Amino acid sequence: MNKLKLIFFIFIIFSTISACQTVSEKIDEKTALEQKELSKWLNKSESDLKIYYGQPDKVEFLDTRNRNYVYETKKFNIKCERKFELNPKNKIVGFSSKNCF
Repeated sequence: MNKLKLIFFIFIIFSTISACQTVSEKIDEKTALEQKELSKWLNKSESDLKIYYGQPDKVEFLDTRNRNYVYETKKFNIKCERKFELNPKNKIVGFSSKNCF
């Protein structure tokens, strides 16, 4: 009986570890895809960004005279935040993404 419990316990541990790796791989894959999609926005205009995403939820002004347009969405109760940095010529020069997958 003890051997059966030990085998069952090892099986549960192995299943848990492999499930965590699968989730981690999926998140990494989705994050890479998100970065690839957002990189297409570099050097695009402010008007193109607003046509696609609409008005930003927040605008943050930076010391470098650039500004961040912040877009927030919620999916499965997880807050996704995308930031696009625009220069004074209204061109996108950077981006960041947090919890968007």
